[in-house]
Amino acid sequence: MIAILAHHAGEEKLQAVVHAIEKRGLQAHVSRGMDRIVVGIIGKFDPSFSEQLRQMSGVENVVRISKTYKLASRDFHPSDTVIERKGVRIGGDALIVMGGPCAVESKEQIMDIAARVQQAGAHVLRGGAFKPRTGPYAFQGVGVEGLEWMKEAGERYGLLTITEVMTPEYVEVCAEYADILQVGTRNMQNFDLLRKLGTVRTPVLLKRGFSATYEEWLNAAEYILAGGNADVMLCERGIRTFETYTRNTLDLAAIPVLRQLTHLPVIADPSHGTGRRELVAPMTKAAVAAGAHGLIIEMHTDPDNSMTGDGVQSLYPDQFDALMRDVKQLAPLVGMTL
Repeated sequence: MIAILAHHAGEEKLQAVVHAIEKRGLQAHVSRGMDRIVVGIIGKFDPSFSEQLRQMSGVENVVRISKTYKLASRDFHPSDTVIERKGVRIGGDALIVMGGPCAVESKEQIMDIAARVQQAGAHVLRGGAFKPRTGPYAFQGVGVEGLEWMKEAGERYGLLTITEVMTPEYVEVCAEYADILQVGTRNMQNFDLLRKLGTVRTPVLLKRGFSATYEEWLNAAEYILAGGNADVMLCERGIRTFETYTRNTLDLAAIPVLRQLTHLPVIADPSHGTGRRELVAPMTKAAVAAGAHGLIIEMHTDPDNSMTGDGVQSLYPDQFDALMRDVKQLAPLVGMTL
């Protein structure tokens, strides 16, 4: 349920509403828009309470929300969420680009790639220190040492860093080193992990499960938001369909749909979404045109010898440079700034 107040209602009337909500053991979440204030109400309450709120001074309306995801809903939070980290904005009219390898392989490798990501004009260095793989004998990542290399590379080149976290036990250690924590497709409904991510204040990029509906995805985000971490972004990374030519099917419709359903920033992953290097650039441009707030793109200095075997979807540095130039030209045409 939400209580809607006019923006000119004033702080005293707003606090009276919040107090009335909290007095009943409920949670109140305040969202301030340009012309109205929305107070989201979480918890079980007597139906008569909605009428009591409606009668309070300053309250224009009380609306019941039927969606299972409350905090992630645009009904609950009408204006776009903008995440800020070390001067970098994610969401709103800001377009962010994350670039780097699937996995950190060595200190020299990640330093070299960080320099190239920075030179191309991207904002975030990506790289996995822990890698969930389909087969148990595949390269699983270098672990905490890789996080140390990532942090050093990010600081040297003025980049934010993003890395994948796989288990609740590693959330705090990953948050110590990385600026953004990524939840991979296989862990989208790892509810213990999501609950733990709700307890930290590090932004989270939540990738869509490869067979997840929009509602399941948003409910997964709700676990993190309900835990108290408001800095969540959603990443469309392709879904599993009958088509075998591409690794996955990048669901571009997810971008405008999510922008209607939720206030959270929406990121696109054209690398995993296609699995083919030659398709990354056109799908990147399509994602920007569809309204994505950001992109996460694989780039490797020697993709053919990548330790993860994902080199076929990784751009060479010169291809990444060319794509960044194209994105810089495209962004203003759709009202975004890079």
